[in-house]
Amino acid sequence: MKRQLAILVALTAMAADWQQLKPQGHVSDFAGVIDPASRRQLERYCAAVKESTGAEIALVTLPTLDGEPVEDVANTLFRQWGVGSKQTNEGIMLLLAVGERRSRLEVGYGLEPIIPDGFAGSVLREMRPALRDQHYGDAMIQAARVIGERIAEAKRVGVSEQAPAPQRQRQPESLPWGMLIGAAVVLLFLLGVGGRFGYRRGLDGYMLALLLGHLSGRRRWGHRGGGWSGGGFGGYDSSDRFGGFGGGDAGGGGASSDW
Repeated sequence: MKRQLAILVALTAMAADWQQLKPQGHVSDFAGVIDPASRRQLERYCAAVKESTGAEIALVTLPTLDGEPVEDVANTLFRQWGVGSKQTNEGIMLLLAVGERRSRLEVGYGLEPIIPDGFAGSVLREMRPALRDQHYGDAMIQAARVIGERIAEAKRVGVSEQAPAPQRQRQPESLPWGMLIGAAVVLLFLLGVGGRFGYRRGLDGYMLALLLGHLSGRRRWGHRGGGWSGGGFGGYDSSDRFGGFGGGDAGGGGASSDW
């Protein structure tokens, strides 16, 4: 629940500029919802799939689509980043828009015979239970494993890295309704008293800041350099190991869903 509130705050605090985003690695978690352990597994596995099959997997989360269709956003990012080899166009992008609860699997030209639209749709449907429980890392791991195994089987090769196993994340913390109700009563009382004694100025903003700070915890959102950044789970940066994608292209094949 804290994570949901932080996302809502982020949606109202910044304008989407997803066209300027740069890949962070095979995993680009701009919404800050994938835990570090899952992210490390995903990076290793996607790198192994690329080494064994030549196909490139891009896993992306965004806090919002800013009113744009998920298909357009995914295709734009896919083509700007050039997922897949320029020679073979064997790239695939899985995009999660957390605010709108929309998902998109964008398939490069070269992988369309291996990942047809029907199969892409089944991958997204299988992710729904984990996504509804806010287990974003598990959902990504599940999808990456199915996609990687499908590609490897079609190319009759093995993947050096063992397919990652979903790890159940901590259940979302429940909202402390009792504390919030008590805080609201105290706030109303102080505002009423402050109005009589002349010190109401600034008190409402101060109390609101305290409440928002409690709800959002350590979560911090920012918008800098044309991209999103989130406090999220933190502790991961693949920029020192990721050399970029290969210049591949996509024409809109794949599937979209919600959760």
